[in-house]
Amino acid sequence: MAPNPLLMRFSSLLEDADMEGPILDLACGSGENGLYLAGLGLPVILADRSAEALGEARRSAAERGLAAEFWEVDLENSTGPLPEEQYRAVLVFRYLHRPLIPHLRNALRKGGILIYETFTVEQPKYGRPHNPDFLLRLGELAGWFRDWQIIHQFEGLLEDPPRAMAQIVCRKPPE
Repeated sequence: MAPNPLLMRFSSLLEDADMEGPILDLACGSGENGLYLAGLGLPVILADRSAEALGEARRSAAERGLAAEFWEVDLENSTGPLPEEQYRAVLVFRYLHRPLIPHLRNALRKGGILIYETFTVEQPKYGRPHNPDFLLRLGELAGWFRDWQIIHQFEGLLEDPPRAMAQIVCRKPPE
């Protein structure tokens, strides 16, 4: 599986030599996005609640000779799930747990980058997921980060395969 096109388009933002801390690939699944960044020489932590998915990511990293950390964590059932001001960047693809958003905001260092893409309420027209708990309402993602520097924002239909998505790439304010 290839890394997400949104990540590939904006990965240069994460290569800033002045940025400190690792990049957190949240709900990483098989880890393709985080391993792509590890291949660029960036420090990455791949986090998922699935030991099986992390095992697959770990094997893939070993086969490619890539260095990465792996963190098995259930962010939906832990208290204070993310350390504050720890990460230079956080990646979230195809995952939504609304109570985690304030923790995500706090986990990024000042000037850090968030790259987030997931499904909107329009998605059931095209396939899974159908559960509204996992679907963004229109404008919801952008609204959570309206006080940050928006670098890229999209909400609508992506093709091949057709899917209803919201995307944001934004920078946490320096102060």
